[in-house]
Amino acid sequence: MNRGMATTRPYALGHSAEEIARLEMQAQLRDPSTRWLLAEAGIGPGMKVLDVGSGAGDVAVLAADLVGPSGSVVGVDANPAVLERARERMRATGRTNVAFVCGNLHDVALDGDFDAVVGRAVLAHQANPPETLRSVTRHLCRGGIVAFQEIQMMGEPFDVPPSPLHKQMWDWTIRGFMQAGIDMAMGLKLHQVFLDASLPAPHMYLVAPVGGGLDWAGYDFLAMAFRTALDLAQTHGLATIEEVAALDVETFANRLRDEVVRQNGVITFAPYVGAWTRKP
Repeated sequence: MNRGMATTRPYALGHSAEEIARLEMQAQLRDPSTRWLLAEAGIGPGMKVLDVGSGAGDVAVLAADLVGPSGSVVGVDANPAVLERARERMRATGRTNVAFVCGNLHDVALDGDFDAVVGRAVLAHQANPPETLRSVTRHLCRGGIVAFQEIQMMGEPFDVPPSPLHKQMWDWTIRGFMQAGIDMAMGLKLHQVFLDASLPAPHMYLVAPVGGGLDWAGYDFLAMAFRTALDLAQTHGLATIEEVAALDVETFANRLRDEVVRQNGVITFAPYVGAWTRKP
């Protein structure tokens, strides 16, 4: 068994059209905080950036905007189908400073002169996050930037006033995703993960989208996440078909919207923790 095989497992959520759509909607809500993290870490014009676990290329687009035409971004993902979607998006937007490589994060053949390595919601899916981080930072030049953003979804949601429907979705999401092997508390573990990867202690920030009212896009995204969580729950024997049917996920977005608006409330997404440091 080689090094990559020992520490890498397939993406638990798959790469269906529905999952890609969920990730693209997630990007619309998460991109502002990710862009801020990359800029705060020091990514700027002329840099060469490696985006790991690139998926459909959402983070690669943010990095490409920051490095400009004089810089470049290389996205790496193990799934060729999702990378073709990423390439289509780059062609549609006319971006010429982004390329994608299909390969395992642990042994993909790349140059070793990147100025930064970045990723969003990647380490939570790894069997051995410090080993993954060690593997990808070998492509960095000395003093290069390491910036990752990971979920911190544990305990209770931050809703005012409390939203019973959001709490229901929150609890099922934690159960379903964790049963699939996704670490829903990776965000605050980033400090230790960076240290275990022989990196300096990172600067860290916690952020989350908050929304309410009639027109917030978050309701539809939460319904998509709920559906994914219930699919995982069924797959891993946590819920029966009857239990899932009773939760009526098809009307969840509208019911959640009605509940929040009726209470004049706001609901908060699961926070993401951003962490960055520089390679010694």
